[in-house]
Amino acid sequence: MQRTDWNDLPDWRSDDLAQAWPALRLSCKALAKQARWQRVCDEAQRLGETPNPGAIRQFIENRFSPWAVRNPDGSADGLITGYYEPIIKGNRTRSERFAWPVHGVPSDMLTIDFGDLYPDLRGQRLRGRLVGNKVVPYWTRAELDRMQDRSPAPTLLWAADPIDLFFLQVQGSGRVELPDGSQVRIGYADQNGHPYQSIGRWLVNQGELPLEKASMDGIKSWAKSNPGRLAELLHSNPSYVFFKEMPASNGGPTGALGVPLTAGRSLAVDPRTIPLGAPVFLATTTPNSDRPLRRLMLAQDTGGAIKGAVRADFFWGPGPDAGAQAGRMRQQGRMWVILPNESGAL
Repeated sequence: MQRTDWNDLPDWRSDDLAQAWPALRLSCKALAKQARWQRVCDEAQRLGETPNPGAIRQFIENRFSPWAVRNPDGSADGLITGYYEPIIKGNRTRSERFAWPVHGVPSDMLTIDFGDLYPDLRGQRLRGRLVGNKVVPYWTRAELDRMQDRSPAPTLLWAADPIDLFFLQVQGSGRVELPDGSQVRIGYADQNGHPYQSIGRWLVNQGELPLEKASMDGIKSWAKSNPGRLAELLHSNPSYVFFKEMPASNGGPTGALGVPLTAGRSLAVDPRTIPLGAPVFLATTTPNSDRPLRRLMLAQDTGGAIKGAVRADFFWGPGPDAGAQAGRMRQQGRMWVILPNESGAL
């Protein structure tokens, strides 16, 4: 990171910081116990829930400094994608309509944290299962699907559409709408340890779709036209996400920071570079356009595909409209981390 000046942030003066203030205070709920954040978070709480925009700007500019994020090669631009909270149809019981299981964490899956033995490998985990006295890779998506009722993973709910369920796994959290109209919120619990492989890329490589149509809508359309190849499509990705049922809430889904995400103001980042909870100024463009999208965000989440310094995932919110925006977003952007003045660069 390189320390810079507020004037270097494009359109910094134009952003309505009041829209980011609730998300910043949510970050402080997780950060307040850390020494470098305690003073600024205490002051943010004293300012209250709805200070005037001028007070928010003065607080941020006086108590924080912007640090330009750079890639290892020194470049400033990186990939900005989008994600959302899907809402899919489902039920508590299996039926002809609701036939696709939403699985919880399997009882036989082992998680080995290398950081317990080698501090340099902190955060690196291996998932597997025990065969005799040997740890072998855990079951792939295809193997889990073929087990059906013999699966060691408990079934939490039953989904109506396998592609909707797949994209819910990609997003990592979402809601299941039951036949009575009520909703069950589910969140990421674990993953089977196999690397994620893009089914859109698989369709392109198979010659089934051109690259420009390998979007969420394009994949759904292909699946509807090719029901006999649905398993082949899904099994091209060996990764499998397991869920847990979350408490009912009117807010957004809970991110990796442990606080609810805020539509349009929460960002998923690589925590090896960007400290979770920190404000981040993002300068990018809206999906499929050159219209500027420049605003203060909060680094409140992570993602398996979010690797690298200038790399982020923009949270659009819940539902199909947010999903459409997220599915189209693949923009270039720049990032500035906003750190408390006394903390220095991390």
